[in-house]
Amino acid sequence: MPPTLDNDGYLADLDQWNTNVAEQLAALEGITLTPAHWEVIEALRSFYQQYQLAPSQRPFVKHIANTLGTAKGNSIYLMQLFPESPAKVAARIAGLPRPTNCF
Repeated sequence: MPPTLDNDGYLADLDQWNTNVAEQLAALEGITLTPAHWEVIEALRSFYQQYQLAPSQRPFVKHIANTLGTAKGNSIYLMQLFPESPAKVAARIAGLPRPTNCF
């Protein structure tokens, strides 16, 4: 059964998230999740657990750089994994609310 989404495509109930839901949400974005995607998703979910918010683009990139290294914590790398708006797309797939300050 597909998850319930809000008007912006984020999970209406964050507790619905699991790896199968992540795969479904990624498919809606046209993304097939690879280990590279999963490590970013796990880092993003860890950030959310610590701060109770989904980071906007700059804090997102900085967190990934601090967590996974500068080779992965840069906009170009993250744009390749999560096209258009990495912070928004990654948060959506990770089952997090819409990042603050992301339009």
